[in-house]
Amino acid sequence: PRRHATARAAAAAQISCWEVPVLTTIRVWFTKTGEASYISLLDLQRVMQRALKRSGLPVWYTLGFNPHIYMTFAAPLSLGQESLAETVDFKSEAEGYDWDAAAPALSACLPPGIKVTRIAPAVDAGDIACAAYEVRYAEKDAQAACAAWEAYNAAPAAEVVKEGKRGKKKTVDLKAHLPEVQLMRKNGGLVVCMRLPAGSVLNVNPVLVLGWLEQQHGLPAASGDILRTGIYTRNGEKFS
Repeated sequence: PRRHATARAAAAAQISCWEVPVLTTIRVWFTKTGEASYISLLDLQRVMQRALKRSGLPVWYTLGFNPHIYMTFAAPLSLGQESLAETVDFKSEAEGYDWDAAAPALSACLPPGIKVTRIAPAVDAGDIACAAYEVRYAEKDAQAACAAWEAYNAAPAAEVVKEGKRGKKKTVDLKAHLPEVQLMRKNGGLVVCMRLPAGSVLNVNPVLVLGWLEQQHGLPAASGDILRTGIYTRNGEKFS
């Protein structure tokens, strides 16, 4: 009927008048250390939402009845793990904004242990493939830790059971992804350096390695503090 055709034409005209915003993805690099390492991903999303609002940065909100800031975190960490290489992306309509100067303003709105190191428009750095970690042991645990990790390096295999989504379990040989680790003595303690898969297809949590050491060599997993130092793409470059 003509009535319906007129209504469709009016709706199409209204849609054509809407201005589609030109959005830029902005990336925030931040550290998460100390007590902040026990903030879960869900709570971290709330923390960042509130901090972005309070900072006054030109953040784009989704449309609809419940506007909110659309955020994406890269390779979220497990609870209790510290990191020097965390990122979160959000959208902005602002053009020519001085994002470098915005880092202190956003840091001031965040809790202790979370510090913004850089804000800039995101670039397509490629898919995340792996992450670099340090596992640090105090002086009292250094000798036992050194012996256990040397045993790991010498082991032909290190099989663990990895639990995936929906409770599915599979056996993973850690040596296939981490053939060897580097050991460094520092201030009387021990620092273990490693790289593990951290992509969307395969992700190996360093806790699995510490769990294998505890099961096979009696080194308590809780004696090692995990620190993520970097995230890398498939071509070996730092995620930026």
